[in-house]
Amino acid sequence: MSNFAKPENALKRAEELINVGQKQDALQSLHDLITSKRYRAWQKPLERIMFKYVELCVDLRKGRFAKDGLIQYRIICQQVNVSSLEEVIKHFMHLSTEKAEQARTQAQALEEALDVDDLEADKRPEDLMLSYVSGEKGKDRSDREVVTPWFKFLWETYRTVLEILRNNSKLEALYAMTAHRAFQFCKQYKRTTEFRRLCEIIRNHLANLNKYRDQRDRPDLSAPESLQLYLDTRFEQLKIATELELWQEAFRSVEDIHGLMCMVKKTPKASLMVVYYAKLTEIFWISASHLNHAYAWLKLFTLQKSFNKNLSQKDLQLIASSVVLAALSVAPYDQTRAASHLEFENEKERNLRMANLIGFNLEPKLDRGDVLSRSSLLSELVSKGVLSCATQEVKDLYHLLEHEFLPLNLAVKMQPLLAKISKVGGKLSSASSVPEVQLSQYVPALEKLGTLRLLQQVSQVYQTLKIECLSSMIPFYDFSVVEKIYVDAVKHNFIAMKVDHMKGVMLFGNLGLESDGLRDHLTNLAESLNEGRAMMYPPLKGASKLGEILPTLADTVDKEHKRLLARKSIIEKRKEEQERQLLEMEREEESRRLKLQKITEEAEQKRLASEYEQRKNQRILKEIEERELEEAQALLLEARSRKKGKKPLLEGEKVTKQSLMELALSEQLRERQEMEKKLLKLARTMDYLERAKREESAPLIEAAYQQRLVEERVLHERNQQLEVELSQQRHEGDLKEKNRLARMLENKMSFQERVLHRRQSEYDRRTAEREEQISQMIQARKHEREAKRKKIFYVRSEEERLRKLHEEEEAHKREEAERKRKEEAERRAKLDEIAEKQRQRERELEEKERLRKEALLGRPAELPRPAEPRPVEPAVAAPAAAAAAAAPAPGKYVPRFRRGGTEPAAQTPPDLDRRASRPDDRPPPSSDRWRSDERRPPTFGGSKSSWSSSRVPSRGSER
Repeated sequence: MSNFAKPENALKRAEELINVGQKQDALQSLHDLITSKRYRAWQKPLERIMFKYVELCVDLRKGRFAKDGLIQYRIICQQVNVSSLEEVIKHFMHLSTEKAEQARTQAQALEEALDVDDLEADKRPEDLMLSYVSGEKGKDRSDREVVTPWFKFLWETYRTVLEILRNNSKLEALYAMTAHRAFQFCKQYKRTTEFRRLCEIIRNHLANLNKYRDQRDRPDLSAPESLQLYLDTRFEQLKIATELELWQEAFRSVEDIHGLMCMVKKTPKASLMVVYYAKLTEIFWISASHLNHAYAWLKLFTLQKSFNKNLSQKDLQLIASSVVLAALSVAPYDQTRAASHLEFENEKERNLRMANLIGFNLEPKLDRGDVLSRSSLLSELVSKGVLSCATQEVKDLYHLLEHEFLPLNLAVKMQPLLAKISKVGGKLSSASSVPEVQLSQYVPALEKLGTLRLLQQVSQVYQTLKIECLSSMIPFYDFSVVEKIYVDAVKHNFIAMKVDHMKGVMLFGNLGLESDGLRDHLTNLAESLNEGRAMMYPPLKGASKLGEILPTLADTVDKEHKRLLARKSIIEKRKEEQERQLLEMEREEESRRLKLQKITEEAEQKRLASEYEQRKNQRILKEIEERELEEAQALLLEARSRKKGKKPLLEGEKVTKQSLMELALSEQLRERQEMEKKLLKLARTMDYLERAKREESAPLIEAAYQQRLVEERVLHERNQQLEVELSQQRHEGDLKEKNRLARMLENKMSFQERVLHRRQSEYDRRTAEREEQISQMIQARKHEREAKRKKIFYVRSEEERLRKLHEEEEAHKREEAERKRKEEAERRAKLDEIAEKQRQRERELEEKERLRKEALLGRPAELPRPAEPRPVEPAVAAPAAAAAAAAPAPGKYVPRFRRGGTEPAAQTPPDLDRRASRPDDRPPPSSDRWRSDERRPPTFGGSKSSWSSSRVPSRGSER
C-alpha cells in the first residue's frame, strides 16, 4: 500500500498511471488511500479523489471497489458534509447510466453496420460461421457481448446506492430518487426478475428500519416529508408492477402501502388513495375476486365524488355505472358454503385481510361478516345514491336482475341492455389516476348472472322443463356452458336441479319449505292487486289546512330554496375559481423557479467544466517533468539507503530511472522470498506443536471414553430394570381388566351373532338382487346379440343378392357384346364376298372388251398366256400360283364356266388378275393406235344376245 503525505499526491499518481494506460493500478492506489485509516477527516481533495475513483470504477466495471469506496467515504463525510456524498453518488449513477446508454447505442450501430456492409450478400462469412457455431443471431450476440455487461453493472450500481443510503436520514430524497430510477430501468427494459428483487430489497430495508430503532441516523417515518417519500416510492412500485403485469408483486406492494399507513397511523392524500384503489380494482379483477373488486370501485367512487372538484357529471355517471355493474358481477351465492372447516377459516382470514385493505381509514370499521357480502354491498349502493348516479341502462338491468320475476323472457330483455352497456366506456377526462373504464368487461359476468337468475326463477315455477325450451330462453350460451353454470350453482346449494339427457328434460327440486317458495309469488300478487285497485279507485287528495291558511307558503319555500341553491352554486364557483387561480399562480411560480434553477445549474456546470479543463491542462503541462524528476530522486534515495550489504553503485556509472526501478523491483522480490521462507518455517513449527498436543491428549481421550462406557452401562442396566418393573405392573393391570371384562363376553358373543346374522341376510339379499340383475343383463345382451346377428345376416344376404345381380348383368353384357361381334364379322364376310363377285364380273367384262377390240383390229384371238412368276410377298404367293395353274393354254377354247374357275377369286387382288390377263411377252400397243382406238366409238348391241355375240368370237373365226 502506497503512503502519500497529501491526498493530492495520490490523485496525481493515479492520473499518471491513467495516462500510461494502467487504470487498474490507479484504481488500486486510490482504493488504498480511501480505505486507509490515515485520512479519516473530510477535506475537499477527497471529493475530487472520489470523483476520479468512481470514474475508474465505472470504466473498469468494478462494482465491488465502488461499493467499498462509497462506504468508506460515507463514514468520512456523514457528520461533516453529507452533501458531498450525495454529489459523488449522483455522479456515479450518471456515469453508469451514460455508459449503459452508450453500449446500447453502440450495439444498435454495430448491428446496422453489419446489415449494410455488403449490399449483395445477406451476411458476412465470419457472421455466418459465428451463427453456426454459437447458434445466436447477430443482435443477440452483440447484446450479450456489449450491452449485457453494462446493464449488469448499472443494476449493481442501483443496488449499491440503495444499500448505502438505506438508513441515512439526511439522504432520503436521494434514496427515493434512486429507487424511482431503478423502477424506470426495470420498466424500460422489461426486467421482471430484477423488479421483484428490487421490491424485496426495499421491503427488507423498511423491515430492518423498524427492527433496529436505536440507530443514530435512522429516518423518522413520523415526519411528513419522510412519510411522503416512502409513500411515493411504494406508489411508484405499484404503478410499475401493474404496467409490467406482475399482479402478485402489485398485491404485495398494496400490502406494503397498507402496512406503512398502519405503522404511522396517518391518512395519505386523496390523490394517492385514488391511485391506491384504482390499482386495487385492476388487481382484484385479474384475480377474479369480483366482490373485493366491487368494494374497491365503491371506495374509488366515494373518493372521486368527495375530493375531485373537477369531476364532470358524465365521468361520475360512468364511475357509478362501473360500481353497480361490478357489484352485479359478484356471484349470488356463497363460494365457501360447502367448504371444510379449515378452508372456511382460511377464507375468513383472507376476507378480513381484504376488508382491511379496502376499508382503509375511510369509514368506521363495521362487522366484517356483514361488510364483505353481495347483499350488503347492493343495499349500500342504494342507500348512498350510487345507483341513482348510474346510466338508465344500468338501472334497468339492476331492477331486472334483482327485483323482477320474469322466468320466461328474462334473458331476452337483458340482451339489448347488455348490447348498449358494452358500447359505453372510455378514458375519464377529470380523473387522471383512474384507468380507462370499459363496461364491456362486465358483460360475461352479467350474462352468467342472468342465466343463474333465470334458472332460479324457472326452478320456482316448473318441476320439469325441456332442454330445447331452456336453450331457446337463454340466447347467451350453448347448453354445454349452461350445464357448467348450473352444476356450480347446485354445488353451492343455490338451486336444486338435475338433467336427464336420455329424456331431454331438466328436473327441478325444492331447497326449502313450500311456503318459502310461494312467499315471493304472494307478495308480487298483492302488489299487483294494490296497483290495480289504486288505478281503478284512485285516493282522494285532501286539501292541506296549512295551504288554506298560507296559500303562498309553498311558492315562498320554493323560491327561497332556489335562491339558496343559486347562492351555494355561486359560492362553490367562486371557491373553485379562487383555488384555480392559486394553483395557476403556484404553477407559474414553480415553473419560473425551476427555469431559473435550471439556468443557474447549467451556468455552474459550464463554469465548473471550464475550470476543470483548465486545471487539468495546467497540471498536465507543469507536472510531467516534475513527476519524472521526483520518481528518479525517490528511487535513487531508496537505492542508496539499501546499498548496505549489497553491491555499491559505481561512481562513474550512469544512473537512470529504468535501472533504479529494476533495482527496486529486485529488492522487493528478494524481500518477498525471505518472507515466504519465514512463513514456511513458522508453518512447520505450528505443525510440530499440533502433533505434540495430539500425542499428549490421545491417552486422556481414551480414559475419558472408557469412563463414559462404564457410566452408560450402569445407566442402561438401571433403565432396563425400571422397564421390567413397569412391564410387570402393566401386565397385572391388563389381567385385572381382562377379568373385569369377562362378564360381558356372552353379551358380546350374542351381539356379534346378531350382527353377523343381519349382515349375512343383507348379503344374501343383495346377492340375489345382483344375480337377478345379472340374469336380466344377460337376457338383454342375448336379445341384443340375436338382433345384431339378424341384422348382419340380412345385410350379408342383401349384399350377396346385389353381387349376383351385378354378375348376371355383366354376363349379359358380355354375351350381347359377343353376339354383336359375331354379327359384325358375318356382315363383313358377306360384304367381302359381294365385293369379290363384283371384282370378278369387272375382270370378265374387261377381258371381253379386250377380245372385242382385237377382233375389230383383225388380230387372231389369243388367249393370254400365263405370266411369269414375279417375286411377290408370301401372303399373296399362293393365290398367284393357283391362278397361273388354272390359266388355259393359248389357242384352245375354254368354256365360260372354265374361264371363271371353280374357286372364287376373292383371294387374289384385282391388280394381280389384270397383270395375269395380259402376257408380258406381248408388246404394248403404240400410243397412236391406242389413242385412235380410244377415239373410235364402240358399237354395242341393244340386247343381251347382240352384246354377247359382239363380245364372243364365232367358231369359224376361231378356226
